[in-house]
Amino acid sequence: MTDSDILQETDIRQEADEALEPRAKVFIHNDDVTPYDFVVIVLQRFFDLTPLEAEHVTYLAHVSGVAYVATLPKTEAETRVGRAHFAASLEGYPLTFTIEPE
Repeated sequence: MTDSDILQETDIRQEADEALEPRAKVFIHNDDVTPYDFVVIVLQRFFDLTPLEAEHVTYLAHVSGVAYVATLPKTEAETRVGRAHFAASLEGYPLTFTIEPE
């Protein structure tokens, strides 16, 4: 078995595990402290949104208080939210995401 075969088999197993895992919706909440531009960057970096998508989600959160970000496998959602919260905390911002079952 070659390295390529092992990597391919690992990818297949990960995809199967994600297919069986429950999915979760991620939401972002508006606050009066976190800068708008920072939120856009976080959405791009941690949730793989395009600049236009990130701008749209940020705007929706700003005007309505909360906005849908993405639906992901639960552990993936938890990982990304944790990273986003950590990045915000390093800058001293109270940026908040929540996760709900799909």
